[in-house]
Amino acid sequence: MKILGNSIQIKEINEVIQQVAPTDISVLITGESGTGKELVANSIHSFSKRKDKPFITVNCGAIPEGIIESELFGHQKGAFTGAIESRSGYFEMADKGTIFLDEIGDMPLATQVKILRVLESGEFMKVGGSKKVFVDVRVIAATNKNLEVEVISKNFREDLYFRLRSVNINIPQLRERKTDIKVLFEKFVDDICKKNSIDFAGINDDALNYIVNYVWYGNVRELKNFCESIIVLNPNKVIGIDDVKRNLHSVNFETRPLPAIPNVSRDLNEKDLIIRGLIELKTDILDVKDLIRNKYSVITDEMDNNGFYINKNEIELMNGEDIERELIKYLLKLHNWNVNKVSDNLSQSKRNIYRKINKYNI
Repeated sequence: MKILGNSIQIKEINEVIQQVAPTDISVLITGESGTGKELVANSIHSFSKRKDKPFITVNCGAIPEGIIESELFGHQKGAFTGAIESRSGYFEMADKGTIFLDEIGDMPLATQVKILRVLESGEFMKVGGSKKVFVDVRVIAATNKNLEVEVISKNFREDLYFRLRSVNINIPQLRERKTDIKVLFEKFVDDICKKNSIDFAGINDDALNYIVNYVWYGNVRELKNFCESIIVLNPNKVIGIDDVKRNLHSVNFETRPLPAIPNVSRDLNEKDLIIRGLIELKTDILDVKDLIRNKYSVITDEMDNNGFYINKNEIELMNGEDIERELIKYLLKLHNWNVNKVSDNLSQSKRNIYRKINKYNI
């Protein structure tokens, strides 16, 4: 079961899935809500040697803190009020298979300690129990939080973070991979029509372009929900741009709330985060400028033989992304689109170069 999409990012994610699926190493999947993290986890399991064994999904953020350990590890009869019988937890249910810990960033710190022990030794004790239980379980975790910030804020254990992210698959937002939107739209429409016995009369170009260029803050989940509503409400009708607009509400950027800053320690308050972000941004811009000036010696007043040119008077007016885009275009041309050589030149991963090629429409 491959992830659907034509973008470079999705193709690369599918390649990584094929590489890690046959192994038993843990995988951390990150990305905004609605990007399809559970779908990626399912895909990893379906290509693994455990595909015929259980795949257990646990939403860590939906289980109250007081019972999460009982849910994960089980409990013995009489362990607490209401424990009228012994019960197996999700880890036992997933034995020989895969457990998917969704929203692991919401897991209590005390439980994180026990998760780390299971990852390292495959053992745990039930709540109220005195005997060790051993399981053979592959762990895949997912979160929409920035776990590095959560570690700094003391909300997530650093050792568990590094243990989980043996492989980190980050799913880009749908708005960053527009070439996937049409593919997903057609897939969702086809599934909805078959499920509900609805004939789809089609959609005109203006309406489809509007959908492709819409800012999908809810990502793939929002797109799927939109498809369900517009197909059901417009049966046997060619969908036009007015139909689309009635079902989509454009975002007002002036009134849209800023992203919430997570709880941070006294040593790292909101002001510190903002200042650090600004410093990092300024540093990135200066680094790129220095790279062009010193390493490649390409800032000249005349076009060089390879076709790269940035006027001395213009470079100071360009932001980091402008310069980076021109530099990547130049290096791709110089190396005949050999991405490996470009990634070596810039000391960046091949995956990152592909993302920027897609981002800058190179």
